[in-house]
Amino acid sequence: MIVVHHLNDSRSQRILWLLEELGVPYEIKFYQRDATTRLAPPELTAIHPLGKSPVITDGDRVVHESGAIIDYIIRRHGGGRLAPALGSEAYETYQQWLHYAEGSAMLPLLLYMYVSRLGEAGKPLHARIDSEIANHIGYVNTCLAGRDWLSADFSAADVQMSFVGEVLLPFGRLDAYPNIKAWVKRFQARPAYKRALEKGGVYSYGNA
Repeated sequence: MIVVHHLNDSRSQRILWLLEELGVPYEIKFYQRDATTRLAPPELTAIHPLGKSPVITDGDRVVHESGAIIDYIIRRHGGGRLAPALGSEAYETYQQWLHYAEGSAMLPLLLYMYVSRLGEAGKPLHARIDSEIANHIGYVNTCLAGRDWLSADFSAADVQMSFVGEVLLPFGRLDAYPNIKAWVKRFQARPAYKRALEKGGVYSYGNA
């Protein structure tokens, strides 16, 4: 049985969503952020030394990192669903999105989040961060032009990239990217997404 070690208001929400899409049985172990620091509690280090979420356990195996978790679930439990056929052109596109989400797209968004807390001290960095956000999010917006999903059909790549789109709303940037906004509304309307929200608890990004 897969256990999702789930932190409130975090990217582990998309792991719950993926499992709901696949109909794979799982359990949730809940962890709460520190109300002041917003950091994960130290109890997560008992699961993995980094103390980060998402992380899953599947029997004796521990898997961390969103992309690796999604790839693991698709290969071990997906039964050929939510991923294009291996070797197809669509599969190569799908793989790029799996890695792009955390490898490139999230970096300027995280920098924006952290630097914004510095007030005046962070101002010298704002122009460069804004430029990188415009570069990466503009690219995603362009890729979604005239299409419903990032790969040929809805896939785990959309699940992996979902947080990139959702986090734009509290940043006040979602309206500037209409293709991303429509995509976010599209995936948030999926029944499996809604079931995952009901089971996962507090998630501030679930209503674009």
